[in-house]
Amino acid sequence: MLRRCRVAAAIAAGCAPGSPRGRRGLAMAKSKFEYVRDFEADDTVLPNCWIVVRLDGRNFHRFSEQHEFKKPNDDRALHLMTKCAQTVMQELEDIAIAYGQSDEYSFVFKKKSRWFKRRASKFMTHVVSQFSSSYVFYWKDYFKDQQLLYPPGFDGRIVLYPSNQNLKDYLSWRQADCHINNLYNTVFWMLVQRGGLTPGQAQERLRGTLAGDKNEILFSEFNINYNNEPLMYRKGTVLIWQKINEVITKKIKLPKEEEEKEVEVTRTKTKVVPLHCDIIGDQFWEEYPEILAEDS
Repeated sequence: MLRRCRVAAAIAAGCAPGSPRGRRGLAMAKSKFEYVRDFEADDTVLPNCWIVVRLDGRNFHRFSEQHEFKKPNDDRALHLMTKCAQTVMQELEDIAIAYGQSDEYSFVFKKKSRWFKRRASKFMTHVVSQFSSSYVFYWKDYFKDQQLLYPPGFDGRIVLYPSNQNLKDYLSWRQADCHINNLYNTVFWMLVQRGGLTPGQAQERLRGTLAGDKNEILFSEFNINYNNEPLMYRKGTVLIWQKINEVITKKIKLPKEEEEKEVEVTRTKTKVVPLHCDIIGDQFWEEYPEILAEDS
């Protein structure tokens, strides 16, 4: 096998393996085509910055319609997104926190991460590919009666944030976006599903309305208090690392006993835990200071 590799290297170098030039080519282990590597751009991101990879579903409006997602929120779809995000955090390194809503998720890599030498293309492609493949793999666990009609697509972008406050403001922006979109969608679909309006009429009805107006429509016309809607819809999902105590059953052989016995053992594991809470205020960051810690 080793000889085959040497012969292949010699042929790639454009010379016979037994000739002096062939031996010289083996030592260099290069070919005349390697110059094309010079065209590769250096995409190493700045040091000491939070690296955020945000992915979004591609054409998910069409995807959700063809797969009959429930409106305005489909628990199956939201839990599937979270499962995929948990898989990304467990499989890839140095993700400190993630935040998701609707068909998007943001993954925050640590400021001092040296994963793949901080190459932007590696961060983005690994996150998007791991998430996309997980979405297809776990689909049947959440959409038991709905066949996956075609592969979903996700696109990604990478943004750097130099300070802790920049990062907190970014995550606050995404959660504020979640609230704005969900409030609009909740009112819109109530007007369509229970109010008897067409989508066009509902859109016209909501044109120019403020948050207070939308809350009033929900309460006065549909007896819905928006503040009582599930936190997952209003706040999105935050993923953090937490130590969890697990109780497992093990078979052990006790001293002076001939047969093994089953005993319960408690062990501590670090897991990715979903939270549905406010991250705009200070309380969350005071409760979980390790997320922003320099040596986390």
